[in-house]
Amino acid sequence: MNIKAYKKPSTAVAKIVLETCIFHGDCFDLLAAMPDNFVDVTFTSPPYCMGKDYESSRSVDDFINFHKKILPEIVRITKPGGSICWQVGYHSQNGQLVPLDCIVYGELSKNPEIFFRNRIVWSFAHGLHKRNTFSGRHETILWFTKGPDYSFDLDRVRVPQKYPGKRSYKGPNKGQLSGNPLGKNPGDIWDDIPNVKGHHVEKLDHPCQFPIALPQRFIRALCGENALVFDPFMGVGSTGAAALLENKRFLGAELQTNYVEIARKRLAEAQAGTVKIRQLGQPIQEPKLTDAVARKPSHFRGR
Repeated sequence: MNIKAYKKPSTAVAKIVLETCIFHGDCFDLLAAMPDNFVDVTFTSPPYCMGKDYESSRSVDDFINFHKKILPEIVRITKPGGSICWQVGYHSQNGQLVPLDCIVYGELSKNPEIFFRNRIVWSFAHGLHKRNTFSGRHETILWFTKGPDYSFDLDRVRVPQKYPGKRSYKGPNKGQLSGNPLGKNPGDIWDDIPNVKGHHVEKLDHPCQFPIALPQRFIRALCGENALVFDPFMGVGSTGAAALLENKRFLGAELQTNYVEIARKRLAEAQAGTVKIRQLGQPIQEPKLTDAVARKPSHFRGR
């Protein structure tokens, strides 16, 4: 099926009933056309206001003011029992780091409709190397629900047990296997999803691309049948690809024409089952001692 990009927000909203849609324009225009209680899950990563190619600001104050404006709209369009998943990192300002998740939490927690569920620490091995501080190797995803009642299907996102042969050592089940045969809860520190750098199979022309598996785990756990997933800062369509791979509807917004075209192609590939993806649950490869990258050069010895 062809993935269409619409420039009229009302058309995108109308068409999403029947098909996956992309809105080529400002997300605020799309939000204005969206009715209340419309979206099941929002998963997004907003601009950090760090002066990237797709950003016009380097100010954390702009990040704050932007979120004061957009978050009430995100709450409005979220269905009761629906989820808001906001993936952010850090803003660097005058040599200091600002944890952006604190800003997002501070804004959303003011709303009595919103319940905070988890702060997921997404940990990865590769990133910028620093000399005067410890290198940053994580970002966070804040998960909120609209209202106290929500659905969460843990069995769909369980991961393999670390000690599958572990047995109870006391009580009425002493000596019996204690682990769930379906696997364990992945917890709130996710170190099994590498970030998209270098030769990652999903790498495209975007400086801050996140892997499909990141939203995919949330979508599996939080989305029921015929759910609508929304991403107001779609970029190259990672959230959309995750939604389509999980047979959910998707609505995304993106200003940059080049990203819209990449996302259209990518979402079409996701529908066809041909999109390039590092599968959720794929083990992270560790170099063998015999590999060249694992062998210690002579001038490293003794260190």
